This record gives sequence, structure tokens and C-alpha cells, in this order.
Amino acid sequence: MKEDRRSGHTITNLMVHLVWVTKYRYPVLKGDIQCRCREIIIQICDAEDVQILTGVVSKDHMHIEYPSRLSISDLVKRLKGRTSRILQREFPVLKKRYWGRHFWAIGYGAWSTGNVTDEMVQEYLEHHRNPANKDKGNMILE
Repeated sequence: MKEDRRSGHTITNLMVHLVWVTKYRYPVLKGDIQCRCREIIIQICDAEDVQILTGVVSKDHMHIEYPSRLSISDLVKRLKGRTSRILQREFPVLKKRYWGRHFWAIGYGAWSTGNVTDEMVQEYLEHHRNPANKDKGNMILE
């Protein structure tokens, strides 16, 4: 796993498992929409100094390591808001399906991975990196 983050007076290693789903759980994160969503998430994480662990973003969850200056709720708000706005602008078919301009369902889940060993997280992520699981909706970030 990533080294501890260090600044003037702090040392942190904050990791979390995030889950959120599309509104009505429509399975729209496929093909070009899924690829573009992945690109947007990578850009947002890079801009916010958030590390995506092992390069995996599933169709409805991701594992991240983040700086202590960020709150999870603010990060999720940015991720959901920007992806929703950009995807609906670039893919008009989504505007028809999500007529209220709400692409993601309300809320999210966040679990600290601190109670899980690094080996357990790596095993889980490697399972999702497996090319045989690609058809299950995993987005590999390389």
C-alpha cells in the first residue's frame, strides 16, 4: 500500500471503500459511457490528490487513499456532481433517461479499510483486476 502522507504536523494514511450507484440502478455504465466516466474520475482524483488503489474502479465502487484535508462527503459530492454533469452533456441519451438531471442515486456508502489487512484488500482488488471479471463491469485504470 501507499506510504503515509506527511505534512508539517501530521502523518496520515486514510483509506476508504466508496460505493454509489446510478439513479434507479439503471445499468448505463457500459461502453463509451463507462470509459468516459472512468476518465473523469481519474481527472478529479488527480486534481484532489486522491490515490485510486491498485487502479480499479468498479461499476459502483472504488478504493481510495485521500489526504486529511478532504472530507469524504466533499469528495463524493465532487465525484458525483462532475461526472453527472459531464456525462449528461456528452451523452444526450442519458438526458432522456435521467430527465431530472440526476444521474446518481442519492447517498453513498463509505467504509474505512483500516480494519482490514493490506493483504485482504490486495486480494480483493486483484480479483477485480482479473480480465475474466471485465465483463462484470469493472473499469481498470491504467
